[in-house]
Amino acid sequence: MEPKDKLDLAVRAADDKNAHQITALNMKEVSLMADYFVICHGNSETQVEAIAREVKDRANIAGLDVKRLEGLEDARWVLIDLNDVIVHVFHKDERPYYNLEKLWGDAPVMELEKIIQP
Repeated sequence: MEPKDKLDLAVRAADDKNAHQITALNMKEVSLMADYFVICHGNSETQVEAIAREVKDRANIAGLDVKRLEGLEDARWVLIDLNDVIVHVFHKDERPYYNLEKLWGDAPVMELEKIIQP
């Protein structure tokens, strides 16, 4: 599966669990870590866990290898590593503290309107 397809899968999975402020950063020119970061948040630990599990489950159904899943126990910041795409699911109280969008401010923000249908 191409990185863009993984991005679409992760964004749709997060959106289906009502993740808030879904943002995707194009990391291709900024970092060797991944092609894309997906950043979103939930309003409770339960929602954070549901979002993360949905991303993981859809990746597994699509036959993708989930390299790493961290933070699910506390559900404050869950990281899901899909190789080319790294998904960060924050609790609403943690997201402003880490502020990954500012930390990786050199990375272009992707337009998600075509992925997320209102």
